[in-house]
Amino acid sequence: MLLTLAWGSLFFPGLFVLSTWWLRRARPEWTDHDCVMISTRVVSSAQAVLATGSGIVIIRACRNVVSDRHWLAREYVWFLIPYMVYDTYAMYLCEWYRTREQDRRHTLTIFRNFLSKNRLMITHHVVILLVLVPVTQRLRGELGDFFVGCIFTAELSTPFVSLGRVLIQLKQQHTLLYKVNGILTLTTFLSCRILLFPFMYWSYGHHQRLSLFQVPFRIPLYCNIANAFLIAPQIYWFSLLCKKAARLFDTPPAGKDG
Repeated sequence: MLLTLAWGSLFFPGLFVLSTWWLRRARPEWTDHDCVMISTRVVSSAQAVLATGSGIVIIRACRNVVSDRHWLAREYVWFLIPYMVYDTYAMYLCEWYRTREQDRRHTLTIFRNFLSKNRLMITHHVVILLVLVPVTQRLRGELGDFFVGCIFTAELSTPFVSLGRVLIQLKQQHTLLYKVNGILTLTTFLSCRILLFPFMYWSYGHHQRLSLFQVPFRIPLYCNIANAFLIAPQIYWFSLLCKKAARLFDTPPAGKDG
Protein backbone atom coordinates (compact mmCIF):
# COMPACT_ATOMS: atom_id res chain seq x y z
CA MET A 1 0.00 0.00 0.00
CA LEU A 2 2.58 2.58 1.10
CA LEU A 3 4.86 1.77 -1.83
CA THR A 4 1.99 2.12 -4.30
CA LEU A 5 0.96 5.44 -2.74
CA ALA A 6 4.56 6.62 -3.03
CA TRP A 7 4.78 5.61 -6.69
CA GLY A 8 1.54 7.45 -7.46
CA SER A 9 2.75 10.53 -5.58
CA LEU A 10 5.86 10.58 -7.76
CA PHE A 11 4.41 9.50 -11.09
CA PHE A 12 1.54 11.95 -11.64
CA PRO A 13 3.20 15.20 -10.46
CA GLY A 14 6.45 14.08 -12.10
CA LEU A 15 4.75 13.50 -15.45
CA PHE A 16 3.06 16.89 -15.14
CA VAL A 17 6.34 18.70 -14.45
CA LEU A 18 8.14 16.85 -17.25
CA SER A 19 5.35 17.54 -19.76
CA THR A 20 5.20 21.25 -18.83
CA TRP A 21 8.97 21.58 -19.11
CA TRP A 22 9.03 19.88 -22.53
CA LEU A 23 6.15 21.98 -23.91
CA ARG A 24 7.80 25.24 -22.81
CA ARG A 25 10.95 24.24 -24.67
CA ALA A 26 9.21 22.77 -27.72
CA ARG A 27 6.58 25.52 -28.04
CA PRO A 28 8.08 28.77 -26.69
CA GLU A 29 5.28 30.76 -28.35
CA TRP A 30 2.66 29.10 -26.12
CA THR A 31 1.61 30.83 -22.92
CA ASP A 32 2.18 29.34 -19.48
CA HIS A 33 -1.54 28.59 -19.30
CA ASP A 34 -1.39 26.65 -22.58
CA CYS A 35 1.51 24.53 -21.34
CA VAL A 36 0.00 23.88 -17.92
CA MET A 37 -3.46 23.08 -19.28
CA ILE A 38 -2.16 20.68 -21.94
CA SER A 39 0.16 19.00 -19.43
CA THR A 40 -2.83 18.48 -17.14
CA ARG A 41 -4.65 16.77 -20.00
CA VAL A 42 -1.63 14.59 -20.76
CA VAL A 43 -1.54 13.35 -17.16
CA SER A 44 -5.32 12.79 -17.12
CA SER A 45 -5.05 10.73 -20.29
CA ALA A 46 -2.16 8.70 -18.90
CA GLN A 47 -4.16 7.93 -15.76
CA ALA A 48 -7.16 6.98 -17.88
CA VAL A 49 -5.13 4.55 -19.98
CA LEU A 50 -3.70 2.92 -16.84
CA ALA A 51 -7.13 2.70 -15.18
CA THR A 52 -8.83 1.30 -18.28
CA GLY A 53 -6.06 -1.25 -18.81
CA SER A 54 -6.28 -2.32 -15.17
CA GLY A 55 -10.04 -2.61 -15.43
CA ILE A 56 -9.89 -4.80 -18.54
CA VAL A 57 -7.33 -7.10 -16.88
CA ILE A 58 -9.53 -7.42 -13.78
CA ILE A 59 -12.72 -8.08 -15.78
CA ARG A 60 -11.05 -10.76 -17.89
CA ALA A 61 -9.57 -12.44 -14.80
CA CYS A 62 -12.80 -12.60 -12.77
CA ARG A 63 -14.95 -15.42 -14.10
CA ASN A 64 -17.09 -15.30 -10.97
CA VAL A 65 -18.30 -11.70 -10.85
CA VAL A 66 -18.96 -11.86 -7.11
CA SER A 67 -16.10 -13.72 -5.45
CA ASP A 68 -13.13 -13.88 -7.85
CA ARG A 69 -10.17 -11.73 -6.83
CA HIS A 70 -7.45 -9.78 -8.63
CA TRP A 71 -4.72 -7.81 -6.89
CA LEU A 72 -5.13 -4.78 -9.19
CA ALA A 73 -8.65 -4.14 -7.87
CA ARG A 74 -7.18 -2.93 -4.58
CA GLU A 75 -3.70 -1.90 -5.61
CA TYR A 76 -4.72 0.51 -8.36
CA VAL A 77 -7.03 2.36 -5.95
CA TRP A 78 -3.97 3.18 -3.79
CA PHE A 79 -2.24 4.40 -6.95
CA LEU A 80 -5.30 6.51 -7.81
CA ILE A 81 -5.45 8.40 -4.50
CA PRO A 82 -2.39 10.63 -5.23
CA TYR A 83 -3.82 11.36 -8.68
CA MET A 84 -7.05 12.73 -7.22
CA VAL A 85 -5.10 15.03 -4.90
CA TYR A 86 -2.73 16.10 -7.69
CA ASP A 87 -5.58 16.68 -10.18
CA THR A 88 -7.42 19.00 -7.79
CA TYR A 89 -4.28 21.12 -7.43
CA ALA A 90 -3.63 20.99 -11.18
CA MET A 91 -7.13 22.33 -11.88
CA TYR A 92 -6.45 25.21 -9.50
CA LEU A 93 -3.09 25.86 -11.18
CA CYS A 94 -4.80 26.08 -14.59
CA GLU A 95 -7.26 28.60 -13.19
CA TRP A 96 -4.45 30.60 -11.58
CA TYR A 97 -2.45 30.87 -14.82
CA ARG A 98 -5.56 31.65 -16.87
CA THR A 99 -6.61 34.44 -14.51
CA ARG A 100 -3.09 35.81 -14.17
CA GLU A 101 -2.81 36.23 -17.94
CA GLN A 102 -6.13 38.12 -18.07
CA ASP A 103 -5.81 40.30 -14.98
CA ARG A 104 -3.92 40.27 -11.70
CA ARG A 105 -6.62 39.32 -9.23
CA HIS A 106 -6.01 38.54 -5.60
CA THR A 107 -5.18 34.90 -4.85
CA LEU A 108 -8.26 34.55 -2.63
CA THR A 109 -10.49 35.75 -5.47
CA ILE A 110 -8.90 33.25 -7.84
CA PHE A 111 -9.48 30.47 -5.32
CA ARG A 112 -13.13 31.41 -4.92
CA ASN A 113 -13.62 31.46 -8.68
CA PHE A 114 -11.92 28.08 -8.90
CA LEU A 115 -14.30 26.59 -6.32
CA SER A 116 -17.31 28.13 -8.05
CA LYS A 117 -16.39 26.97 -11.57
CA ASN A 118 -15.24 23.47 -10.59
CA ARG A 119 -17.56 22.60 -7.72
CA LEU A 120 -18.99 19.49 -9.43
CA MET A 121 -15.57 18.10 -10.32
CA ILE A 122 -14.19 18.90 -6.85
CA THR A 123 -17.20 17.18 -5.27
CA HIS A 124 -16.55 14.20 -7.57
CA HIS A 125 -12.94 13.95 -6.37
CA VAL A 126 -13.87 14.38 -2.69
CA VAL A 127 -16.54 11.66 -2.91
CA ILE A 128 -14.04 9.27 -4.50
CA LEU A 129 -11.48 9.94 -1.76
CA LEU A 130 -13.83 9.94 1.24
CA VAL A 131 -16.49 7.43 0.15
CA LEU A 132 -15.43 5.17 -2.72
CA VAL A 133 -11.92 4.52 -1.42
CA PRO A 134 -13.13 3.19 1.96
CA VAL A 135 -15.82 1.14 0.21
CA THR A 136 -13.45 -0.47 -2.30
CA GLN A 137 -10.59 -1.01 0.13
CA ARG A 138 -12.38 -2.05 3.33
CA LEU A 139 -16.17 -2.12 3.47
CA ARG A 140 -16.83 -4.50 0.55
CA GLY A 141 -14.68 -7.17 2.13
CA GLU A 142 -13.43 -9.84 -0.28
CA LEU A 143 -16.19 -9.43 -2.86
CA GLY A 144 -16.76 -7.46 -6.05
CA ASP A 145 -13.36 -7.12 -7.75
CA PHE A 146 -15.12 -7.59 -11.11
CA PHE A 147 -17.29 -4.52 -10.51
CA VAL A 148 -14.31 -2.44 -9.36
CA GLY A 149 -12.69 -3.34 -12.69
CA CYS A 150 -15.83 -2.19 -14.51
CA ILE A 151 -15.67 1.17 -12.74
CA PHE A 152 -12.02 1.55 -13.78
CA THR A 153 -12.98 1.17 -17.47
CA ALA A 154 -15.21 4.25 -17.18
CA GLU A 155 -12.00 6.23 -17.74
CA LEU A 156 -11.87 5.15 -21.40
CA SER A 157 -13.57 8.36 -22.51
CA THR A 158 -11.10 10.65 -20.69
CA PRO A 159 -8.37 10.79 -23.40
CA PHE A 160 -10.97 11.87 -25.97
CA VAL A 161 -12.42 14.48 -23.62
CA SER A 162 -8.89 15.74 -22.95
CA LEU A 163 -8.01 15.92 -26.65
CA GLY A 164 -11.16 17.92 -27.28
CA ARG A 165 -10.19 20.43 -24.57
CA VAL A 166 -6.69 20.73 -26.02
CA LEU A 167 -8.03 21.34 -29.53
CA ILE A 168 -10.33 24.05 -28.19
CA GLN A 169 -7.42 25.66 -26.36
CA LEU A 170 -5.45 25.66 -29.62
CA LYS A 171 -8.48 27.01 -31.54
CA GLN A 172 -8.80 23.92 -33.73
CA GLN A 173 -12.58 23.49 -33.43
CA HIS A 174 -12.98 23.79 -37.21
CA THR A 175 -10.83 20.74 -38.01
CA LEU A 176 -11.97 17.26 -39.00
CA LEU A 177 -9.96 15.85 -36.09
CA TYR A 178 -12.08 17.82 -33.65
CA LYS A 179 -15.32 16.48 -35.16
CA VAL A 180 -14.12 12.87 -35.26
CA ASN A 181 -12.87 13.18 -31.69
CA GLY A 182 -16.28 14.56 -30.69
CA ILE A 183 -18.00 11.45 -32.06
CA LEU A 184 -15.52 9.19 -30.24
CA THR A 185 -16.03 11.16 -27.04
CA LEU A 186 -19.81 10.71 -27.16
CA THR A 187 -19.50 7.02 -28.05
CA THR A 188 -17.01 6.10 -25.33
CA PHE A 189 -18.73 8.27 -22.71
CA LEU A 190 -22.12 6.68 -23.39
CA SER A 191 -20.80 3.12 -23.43
CA CYS A 192 -18.30 3.29 -20.57
CA ARG A 193 -19.88 5.79 -18.18
CA ILE A 194 -23.63 5.25 -18.63
CA LEU A 195 -24.32 1.88 -20.27
CA LEU A 196 -21.64 0.46 -17.98
CA PHE A 197 -24.16 0.38 -15.12
CA PRO A 198 -26.80 -1.73 -16.91
CA PHE A 199 -23.92 -4.00 -17.98
CA MET A 200 -22.87 -4.52 -14.34
CA TYR A 201 -26.47 -5.31 -13.37
CA TRP A 202 -26.74 -7.72 -16.31
CA SER A 203 -23.46 -9.43 -15.36
CA TYR A 204 -24.63 -9.97 -11.81
CA GLY A 205 -28.02 -11.21 -13.04
CA HIS A 206 -26.36 -13.61 -15.49
CA HIS A 207 -24.23 -15.01 -12.67
CA GLN A 208 -27.23 -15.43 -10.35
CA ARG A 209 -29.61 -16.51 -13.12
CA LEU A 210 -31.76 -13.43 -12.79
CA SER A 211 -33.17 -11.14 -15.42
CA LEU A 212 -31.80 -7.61 -15.69
CA PHE A 213 -35.03 -6.21 -14.22
CA GLN A 214 -34.90 -8.51 -11.20
CA VAL A 215 -31.41 -7.49 -10.14
CA PRO A 216 -32.23 -4.12 -8.48
CA PHE A 217 -34.68 -5.93 -6.18
CA ARG A 218 -32.24 -8.71 -5.27
CA ILE A 219 -29.21 -6.64 -4.28
CA PRO A 220 -28.85 -4.47 -1.14
CA LEU A 221 -30.53 -1.08 -1.30
CA TYR A 222 -27.25 0.74 -0.65
CA CYS A 223 -25.82 -0.75 -3.87
CA ASN A 224 -28.64 0.81 -5.89
CA ILE A 225 -28.24 4.12 -4.06
CA ALA A 226 -24.47 4.14 -4.64
CA ASN A 227 -24.93 3.40 -8.34
CA ALA A 228 -27.52 6.17 -8.60
CA PHE A 229 -25.07 8.66 -7.10
CA LEU A 230 -22.34 7.46 -9.46
CA ILE A 231 -24.39 7.63 -12.64
CA ALA A 232 -26.15 10.95 -11.92
CA PRO A 233 -23.15 13.23 -12.67
CA GLN A 234 -22.28 11.08 -15.70
CA ILE A 235 -25.73 11.71 -17.18
CA TYR A 236 -25.34 15.43 -16.50
CA TRP A 237 -21.90 15.56 -18.16
CA PHE A 238 -23.18 13.50 -21.08
CA SER A 239 -26.02 15.99 -21.61
CA LEU A 240 -23.45 18.79 -21.75
CA LEU A 241 -21.42 16.84 -24.32
CA CYS A 242 -24.55 16.28 -26.43
CA LYS A 243 -25.33 20.02 -26.37
CA LYS A 244 -21.79 20.80 -27.52
CA ALA A 245 -22.05 18.17 -30.26
CA ALA A 246 -25.37 19.61 -31.42
CA ARG A 247 -23.81 23.06 -31.72
CA LEU A 248 -20.80 21.61 -33.52
CA PHE A 249 -22.77 19.74 -36.18
CA ASP A 250 -25.62 22.24 -36.45
CA THR A 251 -25.13 23.92 -39.81
CA PRO A 252 -26.90 27.23 -40.36
CA PRO A 253 -29.53 27.25 -43.11
CA ALA A 254 -28.39 28.49 -46.48
CA GLY A 255 -29.38 32.07 -47.22
CA LYS A 256 -32.01 32.67 -49.88
CA ASP A 257 -30.99 34.30 -53.12
CA GLY A 258 -32.42 37.75 -53.36
